[in-house]
Amino acid sequence: MTDTIDDPQARAVELREALTEYSRLYYLDEPTVADADYDDLMRELRAIEEQHPDLVTPESPTQTVGTAVTESTFAAVEHLRPLFSLDNADSITTLEAWMARMTRQLGEEPKGFSCELKIDGLAVVLVYENGRLRTGATRGDGVTGEDITANLRTIEDIPKTLDSESPPSLLEVRGEVYMSFAAFEELNKHQAEAGLRLFSNARNAAAGSVRMKDTSVTATRQLGIWVYQAGIIEGGPDLSTHTETMEYLGSLGFVINEASERLADLAAVEGYVTRAEKERHDQAYQTDGVVIKVDDLDLQENLGFTSRAPRWAIAYKFPPEERTTKLRDIMINIGRTGAATPFAVLEPVFVGGANVGMATLHNQDQVALKDVRIGDEVIVRRAGDVIPEVVGPVVATRTGDEKVWSMPTECPFCGNPIVRPEGEAVARCTGGFECPSRLREWLFHFASRGGLDIEHLGYKTIDLLLERELISDPSDIFTFDTDRLLEVEGWGEMSVGNLRSAIDEARERPVPRLLTALGIRHVGSTVARRLIRHFGGLPALLAASADEIAEVEGIGRVIADGVREWADDTENRTLVEKLEDAGVRMTEDVDESVGDVLAGVTLVVTGSLDGFSRDSAKAAIEERGGKATGSVSGTTTALVTGDSPGAAKVTKAEDLGVPQIDEKIFVKLLEQGPSVLKG
Repeated sequence: MTDTIDDPQARAVELREALTEYSRLYYLDEPTVADADYDDLMRELRAIEEQHPDLVTPESPTQTVGTAVTESTFAAVEHLRPLFSLDNADSITTLEAWMARMTRQLGEEPKGFSCELKIDGLAVVLVYENGRLRTGATRGDGVTGEDITANLRTIEDIPKTLDSESPPSLLEVRGEVYMSFAAFEELNKHQAEAGLRLFSNARNAAAGSVRMKDTSVTATRQLGIWVYQAGIIEGGPDLSTHTETMEYLGSLGFVINEASERLADLAAVEGYVTRAEKERHDQAYQTDGVVIKVDDLDLQENLGFTSRAPRWAIAYKFPPEERTTKLRDIMINIGRTGAATPFAVLEPVFVGGANVGMATLHNQDQVALKDVRIGDEVIVRRAGDVIPEVVGPVVATRTGDEKVWSMPTECPFCGNPIVRPEGEAVARCTGGFECPSRLREWLFHFASRGGLDIEHLGYKTIDLLLERELISDPSDIFTFDTDRLLEVEGWGEMSVGNLRSAIDEARERPVPRLLTALGIRHVGSTVARRLIRHFGGLPALLAASADEIAEVEGIGRVIADGVREWADDTENRTLVEKLEDAGVRMTEDVDESVGDVLAGVTLVVTGSLDGFSRDSAKAAIEERGGKATGSVSGTTTALVTGDSPGAAKVTKAEDLGVPQIDEKIFVKLLEQGPSVLKG
């Protein structure tokens, strides 16, 4: 496809053909481009047509809704009233321009708006006669859809009979069928177990499930629906607003999205949009924006429609989290345990707010199940701070030149064999820490927040220390001559002093953190706390037999044998001795009364506490099985506020409804667990 508009007419024809084909494949649940790429092309076509009105045609995607029903195994059904698309907004400025257009048309600024999350699923139309479900259909081209009544009847959230003694004589309802993330993960788990191809995302899984030939399969897919509009209500109450309409539909038994709100003006709408975007990853389902509607039904009628969209509604689209790009190569990384993890080398693409050139492929089984091949066009997803991943290939664009990938037989870093132990999902490098990749990842894990939390010692500094041969194992971190870094450009007295101080502080970290940092397989933070609580320190643990270790509550034979095997290795024992000689703390004063009372609890501490330093507060939380993080999110259990708390953390806690507790309640929480938060 060309990327210039030297010939606007030719480019418009090219865009119309491409968008029509992309739309057709999308509604067949076989998308070949990500939504964001489709939107970019649509914006380009709309801009050309605005500059050259003579190029607009009735069949242009800018003038039509959806796609015609073709190649379908379902009967066609004509909608009682046409369905329209929504114009899109991608900025607050666009929302303000929408408001200005309505104000000009009405002669005054409309007041009262309904805001609803834009669900990424399949739009359907439900028709009820005298309270009974008559038909259910896909949107299709807005005039004609596919009759999928039998499949929709299997969805528990869709009422088959309305919950009313005097239902409307005729009711048409629009909604979005969706699949929750939990249901999507379970479905793909079953697909993987059966050796079947994985679904690329929850939207495609939901759409494909609704359009199954076998309704018994649809019934197993755990689908839900959010109802968002009434097209026709005959024989029902007089309703004056969209909000009243939705409340009425809820009374009839339909499921209304709980995140919907009525807001007074555009400023409040903008606040809702901002909040919804921040919380999009806290939802249990996929949402890609906010639908904003003028609430007053009379105003809706006055504003009317364009050829394809209502003037009284608009869809604010969140920044795209999926894009389509070329998969240049598949390479592997070797982790600290030797795990060989494939990753994708991509044609760089801007997605999720960042330029992405690499993405995870998880493991070799996932590569096979997704059928991802070198040279494929692939859909890449980056959500929030989550590592970018390849969702799946765009099979329809294959040329035959793509190459099937297989796991290498030798480690590219050390040359040792890569083997996959029987019964395991992961192939591993058989080299020890002479493998430079394993050593690098081990050192990073040792210094990371999950380990000894040594600030200023990330990958870049570790690579520098390895390159200069200043360290060769974790014990060297505490003994190498930090002044040697003064020879390196960019390192001055202050930066070297900061690193030296961070290393000194790490010597006194709680012993469970040291045990976690050592990277013994199956020994995470919870297991480490239980072992050190029982044995009192590393020397006693490493002297214990496998039977003695296995007797610790919550520690099974697999973990016990793993710890014993690690302790019996001469190099590991030497490492522990070197760490002890370097002044690293080895024993812990055990408080027998402390258990995992904070298991499942996530706390953020801000401000100064009288009885705790920041590190001791964090240690107290982790010793009791809780998680201490530095930022407030939807998963935060409570914000602990001391003197002079961070304003940003407090504001975010208020916005998310996260409880705020003082030091007195914090102490009770450490003693009694989360039950104190319910008082």
